[in-house]
Amino acid sequence: MKRPTMIAFSPKSSSKYNSRSISFPARSHPSTQRVEEELNKLKASQETSSSKAETICFGLSGLKELYSCIEELLNLPSTRQALAAQDQNEKLVNDLLDSSLRYLDVCSKIRDDVLAMKESVRELQSALRRRKVGDSNIESDVASYFSFRKKMKKEIGQSLTSLKQIESKYGTFPLDLDTHLSAVVRVLRESSFISGTIFRSFFLFLSTPLLKPKQSKWSLVSMMVHKGIVCEEQKSMNELESVDVALSNLSLQNSSEDGQDEKFESAQKKLEALDFGIEGLENGLESLFRLLIHNRVALLNILSH
Repeated sequence: MKRPTMIAFSPKSSSKYNSRSISFPARSHPSTQRVEEELNKLKASQETSSSKAETICFGLSGLKELYSCIEELLNLPSTRQALAAQDQNEKLVNDLLDSSLRYLDVCSKIRDDVLAMKESVRELQSALRRRKVGDSNIESDVASYFSFRKKMKKEIGQSLTSLKQIESKYGTFPLDLDTHLSAVVRVLRESSFISGTIFRSFFLFLSTPLLKPKQSKWSLVSMMVHKGIVCEEQKSMNELESVDVALSNLSLQNSSEDGQDEKFESAQKKLEALDFGIEGLENGLESLFRLLIHNRVALLNILSH
């Protein structure tokens, strides 16, 4: 009796990728090879990833290309026939369906968080436009924004725990696979891992810790920025951290009236940059969410035949 091949789905692969690229058999279908190329691009980009919105948008763009290729792969007659050929493959398809639903839920949660963040940012932008320099109510508006950020960080901590639980559910599937099906399974496994990594970076961006204001430090940073001097620490900040610095400068006690106009202008520019970044994230998520649905429909069609 032939011993079944064990296809391992290890969650450890999601935390850090090997620099070695994926390589499928030379006779792999062109659709499989295109998925391979997109996976390798994403893996390479994650090696130099950061917590900035621009970097996450790039990752989302890569995921969209990846799942477009996967949709094409799943709709191939050869893939559909291979997955539907044996009764034992029904468990595999069901597990893949479960995974697709869980990642749809994660993507939906991120969309809700992004919309909430956009609303909070735009409320603060509107408040800054209405207020006059020296208006004490500015501090209450800034405090409301910081309060929202703290609440968001707490909620996302729970989402990160849920994401970890999703990844831990990958088990080991005893399957006797042909060459094409083996390549498809590997593609879907690796795609889930890279999706989890990018979703995690998304959550970490949205839950960026608040920078604690210290008058001497923020005054120095403000002075350097005003004089056109940008230190390395400023360069490495993501959009949320840059807004924190600008808002903290507005809230400093005993702040001189001189330079307040510049501080307001700086805060508004930082908020505009953050708003622009959030808009890009929102658009990328909408496109990705639709593609995840298409992939799920393709799997459901395979199971129903």
